[in-house]
Amino acid sequence: MKTPKQRSLAETGFLPRMSKPTRKEVFLSEMEQIVPWSRLEGLIQPHYFEAGAQGGRPAKPLSAMLRIHFLQQWFALGDLAMEEALHDIPAFRRFAGLDAFEDVIPDESTILHFRHFLERHDFGEAIFAEVNAQLASKGLTMKRGTVVDASLISAPSSTKNQDRQRDPEMSQTKKGHQYYFGMKVHIGVDADSGLVHTVKCTTAKVADIKMMSACLHGEEVLVLADRGYHKRSRTLEAHERENGKLVLTPSKKPRACQLTPCQKEVNRALSALRAKVEHPFRLIKRQFGYTKVRYRGIAKNAAQIITLFALSNLWQARHRLLAYTGQVRP
Repeated sequence: MKTPKQRSLAETGFLPRMSKPTRKEVFLSEMEQIVPWSRLEGLIQPHYFEAGAQGGRPAKPLSAMLRIHFLQQWFALGDLAMEEALHDIPAFRRFAGLDAFEDVIPDESTILHFRHFLERHDFGEAIFAEVNAQLASKGLTMKRGTVVDASLISAPSSTKNQDRQRDPEMSQTKKGHQYYFGMKVHIGVDADSGLVHTVKCTTAKVADIKMMSACLHGEEVLVLADRGYHKRSRTLEAHERENGKLVLTPSKKPRACQLTPCQKEVNRALSALRAKVEHPFRLIKRQFGYTKVRYRGIAKNAAQIITLFALSNLWQARHRLLAYTGQVRP
C-alpha cells in the first residue's frame, strides 16, 4: 500500500508561494484598492451592532462581512457555497481579513443574516449611490447623454416546490418568438463613460417604454434607445419641429429601403454609442455569473442586482481609478 506524501510547509500555508499570482488574486487585489471601503463601512456602521441585542456573542467585524458579501456577488456564490469557499480558498480568506488558524470562519447562517440586514435597511441602493458619488467626485462620469436599455432575468418556472406555484411577483413575456418567465432590469448608462447611473427592476411583462423616464436623470441633452422605446414623437424630424429633448431610436422603415451613405454613417456612430449599454449587462451576466434570479420576489433580487451594478461600475473604471490613486496593477 502506497504511503501518503508528506505535505510541505508551503502547501500548509506557513511559507509564501513563489508562483505568479492567479487571475483571482489579481482581481481581488485591484478591488481592495479601488472599492471605497471606509465610506461604505461608515455608511453601514451606525446600523450595525458589534454585539447581540440580548448580550449574545459579538457579531463578526463589519469589514469582513462586507468583503464576504461582495465576494458572493463577484463569484456567484450562495450562502453555503460562500462558507465552504472561505474554508477552501486562501485568497478569499486573505481578502476578508480572516485567519484560518485564529478566526472563526462565518457560517452560512451568519452570511445569510448579514444579507438580510443589508436588504432590511435598503443598503443596496445606498451602496450604489455611494459608489457613483465616488466616481463622480473623480470626474469619471458626465451628464450630457444617457443610453437606456432593459434585459430579462429568468426565474424558475417550475411548480415543483413547497408552495406548488411559481413566484407570484414574476411574470411571463414574449421576446421575438420565445416566451420568458422572470423579471426585467432597466438601466440608464452614461453615454460618455458607460457607467450605470440608474437601475430599476420590474416584473418581466412591463414594457420598456414605460420605464424610460425612470431611467433618466433629467439633465441629458441626448438619449439613445432601441426599437422598444420608439414613438413617432421621438425622431429627428419631431425634434426639429419641437424644441425638446433629443431621443434617437432606430427607424421603422422596411428593411428593403436603401439607406444613403450619410444615414449609414449616422447609424454606425449611434451603434457605437449604444453598445455601451450592453457592457454592464455582459459584466453581471458573464463575468459575475448572474444569469438567473436567486431569491423569490422582486425586492430581494433587486437589492442584489443594484449591488452588482455598483460593483460593475467599479470594475469598468478600475484602470482610471488605479491611475488616479497612483497605484499600479499587480
